[in-house]
Amino acid sequence: MSDECAHLDQVREVTPGADGCEECLATGGRWVHLRLCMTCGHVGCCDNSPGRHATGHFQSKAHPIMRSFEPGEDWWWCYVEEFAFAVPGAAPAPSHP
Repeated sequence: MSDECAHLDQVREVTPGADGCEECLATGGRWVHLRLCMTCGHVGCCDNSPGRHATGHFQSKAHPIMRSFEPGEDWWWCYVEEFAFAVPGAAPAPSHP
């Protein structure tokens, strides 16, 4: 595996679609941590959350890269390569309440 993600060409400047997991907010579910899709701005919950909506978004939309949507966290994840990485010089993730 390379030390750089091969899917960075699919990263866009995105606006988060919600301040919490979009599916959990719609159904009254709960989440542990949030993830932000870097292709479309979908906000989903992590795999430790009951709904695992960030992974579900990848499985349905094939958007490969998300980043943590948690304050103070700056890591990114490529679902295709199963690879965590940092993007030097990337702006911090937008904050949420």
